[in-house]
Amino acid sequence: MIRKSIFILIYLTVSFSGYSQDNKTSGDKYYYGYAYGEAIKAYEKQLQEGKTMTNYQFLNLADAYFKTGDYKNAAKFYLDIHRNDSIMSDNRFNNMLQSLAKTSELDRVKAFLNSKSGSLSQELLQNTNFNYELLESNKGDDMGFVVSNMNGNSPQSDFSPAFYKDRLLFSSSRTSKSKKIYGPSGESYFDIYIAGLSGNGQLLNPVPFDRIPDSEYHKANPYYRESGDELYYVLSNTAGGEMTFDDNGKNALALGVVKNDGNFSFVLKDLSTSFYYPFFDESTDRLYFAANFPYGYGGTDLYYVNITNSQIMSQPINLGPRINTPGNEIAPFIFEGSLYFSSDIFYGLGGMDIYKSNFQANGGFSIPVNLGKGINSKADDFGFIIEQGANGGYSGYFSSNRSGGKGGDDIYGFRADQIPGLKTILLSGIVAKPDGTPIEGASVSLFDPDKTLIEEVFTNDSGSYQLEVPWRDEVSFEIFKSGFSVFSEGFDKEALEALQNKPLDIDLVAIADVVVERENKQVLKLDKLAFEKGKSDISPAIAVELDKVVEVVQKFPKIRLQILSHTDSRGSDVSNKQLSQRRADGIKSYLLKNGVDPSNIEGALGMGEGQILNNCTNGVYCLDFLHDQNVRTLIEVLNYNELDQ
Repeated sequence: MIRKSIFILIYLTVSFSGYSQDNKTSGDKYYYGYAYGEAIKAYEKQLQEGKTMTNYQFLNLADAYFKTGDYKNAAKFYLDIHRNDSIMSDNRFNNMLQSLAKTSELDRVKAFLNSKSGSLSQELLQNTNFNYELLESNKGDDMGFVVSNMNGNSPQSDFSPAFYKDRLLFSSSRTSKSKKIYGPSGESYFDIYIAGLSGNGQLLNPVPFDRIPDSEYHKANPYYRESGDELYYVLSNTAGGEMTFDDNGKNALALGVVKNDGNFSFVLKDLSTSFYYPFFDESTDRLYFAANFPYGYGGTDLYYVNITNSQIMSQPINLGPRINTPGNEIAPFIFEGSLYFSSDIFYGLGGMDIYKSNFQANGGFSIPVNLGKGINSKADDFGFIIEQGANGGYSGYFSSNRSGGKGGDDIYGFRADQIPGLKTILLSGIVAKPDGTPIEGASVSLFDPDKTLIEEVFTNDSGSYQLEVPWRDEVSFEIFKSGFSVFSEGFDKEALEALQNKPLDIDLVAIADVVVERENKQVLKLDKLAFEKGKSDISPAIAVELDKVVEVVQKFPKIRLQILSHTDSRGSDVSNKQLSQRRADGIKSYLLKNGVDPSNIEGALGMGEGQILNNCTNGVYCLDFLHDQNVRTLIEVLNYNELDQ
């Protein structure tokens, strides 16, 4: 079944120029006129008659099947084009995967994603894996939603609810006001209505909202800004009461505002770009919205502009690949530090699903979480709004064209005991060297208590990482990159709670920064271990240096060390050999007592005076400082090359 309000507002920009272009076939004309059923018949007839079709026409045919719900045929033609040409857009790529998912081919979708993982964004793959785990585990199914269809719905499309003082605004194609019929839907142009609310949240006496200027064309997606007593909404571009078109014959939707004095002004207007679903965030003075700019990530993306004194102070800023996908994202709504929105990305339950993402301290977003079967369905679910309930808990509204409704799209109310959205573990931060140099390509992994890998990501060129999974009460966390130290730590429930929305920045030490070459050996970089003459006791000064060795072993748990202790030539060869061995053994004993595993120490050798560095051998007179050059202890890294790879 063709989608109603979503189909009209998101997937269409009205075009009349296509009808007069002689080079278009009848299938093209039906397609660009949004008569998708007729377009399918015409294109199929073209194929049966053996007439040539371009790959763009095959894509139109795939789109037509997709928009009429024939996902099997849609998948067939999308896959054929994808194999043979590179003209498929990111949005059609999403349609292809949606079609595969809707024909019970989830394993095929996953296999396809795995084969394309190198060319897909890290954010998209993380979002996909997370939401697949969520939906397959059914962890999001019991979130306490009580959902009900509103009595005030009509047989036409009713959608896009918005809070307005103690009442509710919404969009509708019911015919009580405008008698004009919009061709693609067969219903009236959308208009904005207002309804009272009963004690249980039902809609009372919906009537046209008379605060906005009258127009015979689309008016929809209201948002009321209470602090300024302003009403934002979208409307068809018009001039002199008639629709206006760009050079390609397209009419798009603009975003306007009605001030508290009744004056109207356009906020965002572009004849080739449609704007949808405004939301004003009072805490940041940002106006959020959806738009189909050609430079986005998919079909429609979410953006914001900064506003000061009702003036736009920035270019539209895309919310980025954590939120926006190859699909369509619409209907932003911010509540208690979380962004709610809808998306038809392929890994959801249906066409449009409602997601929740938390704002992070660094300005980014957490992985969008599907709100689950309690509120999402196999159909389109969108336009989510929420507030605290008068009697505790939470309540709100959304739109859906799920089966059992009264019209094409209906408004549904919901109540919930707790704020919607599955609880997750979110760890994010920067991995860098102690001097702040970011480390790119470090593996960041999360494990269950039984050491089963839950999720793995890699740091980007700025050293940043973000890892999010459904909640566990206990996990272990590991960061690794060859040539660097290993960070490993376990977190219990209390520690995880403290880390949520708080950066976890980690320093990794490069093995090259703690090793130096001496005497043709790779040895740990330490100050001289200054034993008292003739003694092997571990002094406080020596202990400070050996504690550095303990720290290196903790950071490089696979390191293999050899202790080499040397003396000068003063004294007998035997006594020097014995003294150096006592010193080597004392160092080894200290390291073992302070947590170094025996496997990390392969040898502790007293070398005596066997490897003098200068001419101060037996019988040669030397000054003390020259003899002292031969008194030294080296801690050799036997597997340096292995660690530095």
